[in-house]
Amino acid sequence: MIQGNSTFFEDQVLYEDNHIIVINKKPSDIVQGDKTGDETLPDKIKAYLKEKYEKPGNVFCGVVHRLDRPTSGVVVFAKTSKALSRLNDQFRGKETNKVYWAVVEQKPQKKYGEIRKLFEKK
Repeated sequence: MIQGNSTFFEDQVLYEDNHIIVINKKPSDIVQGDKTGDETLPDKIKAYLKEKYEKPGNVFCGVVHRLDRPTSGVVVFAKTSKALSRLNDQFRGKETNKVYWAVVEQKPQKKYGEIRKLFEKK
């Protein structure tokens, strides 16, 4: 958990209102717990919100979508169960668009094509 310093995490907060918090996920951050037991983004967000708003009880943080650990990008989290339900409905109904960008070392040889082989499971 963040230990008494909300500014440690504040630089990752891109947007926040009463319902959602939008985070700039670093490549080392993990959205959902795994066998490593490393602190997750929801853990960090809960600690951040608890300290920022001086909340005495539990803090809610719902995972709306995920990005793989080595990936950086924008991740939206729900601050209330109602917001989580509505956001889940939007993703399920394809009302929300996700855009993926790849950073490469050099310009690809072809302007168009597919990179499916990188994502196929063996």
